[in-house]
Amino acid sequence: MDITQIFLDLAIILFSTKALGMLMRKIGLPQVVGMVIAGLLIGPAIWGQFGWWSPIRPTPDSTSFFKGIAEIGVVMILFSAGLETDIKELKRSGLFATLIAFGGVIVPIAGGFLVAVPFLGGFSALSADKSLMLDAVFVGVILAATSVGITVETLKEMGKLKGKVGTIILSAAIIDDVIGIVVLSIAIGFKDPSVNPWMTLLMTVLFFIAAIAVGLLLNRAFKWLMKKYPHNRRVPIFGLVVCFVYAYCAEKIFGIADITGAYVAGIMLSPLKEAHYIDRKVDINSYMIFAPVFFANIGINTDFTGFNGTVLLFSLLFVLVGILGKIIGCGGVAKLCRFSWRESGQIGVGMIARGEVALVVCNKGLEGGLFAGTIINPVVAVIMLVIISSLLAPILLKVMFKGDPPSLMGGMPEVKEQADASDATAENNGESLVAPDPQEGSVNETAGLNKAEEGAAN
Repeated sequence: MDITQIFLDLAIILFSTKALGMLMRKIGLPQVVGMVIAGLLIGPAIWGQFGWWSPIRPTPDSTSFFKGIAEIGVVMILFSAGLETDIKELKRSGLFATLIAFGGVIVPIAGGFLVAVPFLGGFSALSADKSLMLDAVFVGVILAATSVGITVETLKEMGKLKGKVGTIILSAAIIDDVIGIVVLSIAIGFKDPSVNPWMTLLMTVLFFIAAIAVGLLLNRAFKWLMKKYPHNRRVPIFGLVVCFVYAYCAEKIFGIADITGAYVAGIMLSPLKEAHYIDRKVDINSYMIFAPVFFANIGINTDFTGFNGTVLLFSLLFVLVGILGKIIGCGGVAKLCRFSWRESGQIGVGMIARGEVALVVCNKGLEGGLFAGTIINPVVAVIMLVIISSLLAPILLKVMFKGDPPSLMGGMPEVKEQADASDATAENNGESLVAPDPQEGSVNETAGLNKAEEGAAN
């Protein structure tokens, strides 16, 4: 491996992802969109079609190296998402949020499956080939993920985040992602023809039982550690240890996705008093190198060979079903839960945005051998979905909330007046790599870090 070339490649990746990320942020899109586009522009995905030179020219060694960095990045992103999960909020929202989340998973999975069927040869081909059936199901699995960072910012601006609808959207999105990641693990497990489906389900259940049991013990150990070394950097270091051990055990022992282990590790540590501090330190490591390499790597490894009108048609239908699936699934269940038509529409629209979780799921599917030999190009479709849904979500939300009386809007537009918000304000004075909400596994850039905290003794 040419280490010197790796240095130059890393410099190009970090510079281009940051520049394109800032540009996307300026026009109101998630910065992850800019990172993926940066990967497309610096890699051979586009220029290779014309035989032109590209800044990044992957070799087997560099591809393996960046794949390793990207895998660490995605594990850290999901660990951060788990840390930001509000367990108390989930308990408060209870049954309604859970039912809405299930609606937001089942309908998109069904819709994605139906969209994929004609592009994979029809029902006859799927019934004869188990791998094609899994490909079709996985199209729906990609659509199940929800990333509501833009929704959160829009609701804050309108003073709706802490209202009835805002609380339901946030809670349902958290549960939505948990369900989606579990389904992801099961789908990938089924890809191996030697795997017994019932054994996959059993191992998934056993993983969660073991993860929760060990997590409760770790919670006590971390409370002791934080009491002995309050606000000390060794706490997030041990947090990362737990993240990587959970990821390893999930993949190697239980046969489910490593990101599921990382996500559950974050959830188990999320009730801790210093979970926010752990998350912030993880974010610093993540946004500096691992997350940019992960998202850029998706673009760099995208293959446009064979892109034609059929692929474009699939991508457009994928986006349409992705948006309508959330509106119908979440909004429909909300109506069944006796929300008004207006509130049901607001909940459905609030769940349409997609972000890095959808990209993560798509990437894990490709790594697991899905879509091999098919005309489906899920990366292009997911990028289109992220861009279009991110643009539509704030527009439709403002339309749906227009004319609501102040009593329904949760009071005046929110400001950072809470005591605990001052720390978050200092952190977020810098730019945010990913929209800052619990569902997106945000990797916030914190230019205004507390200097005293940075100098904490080891």
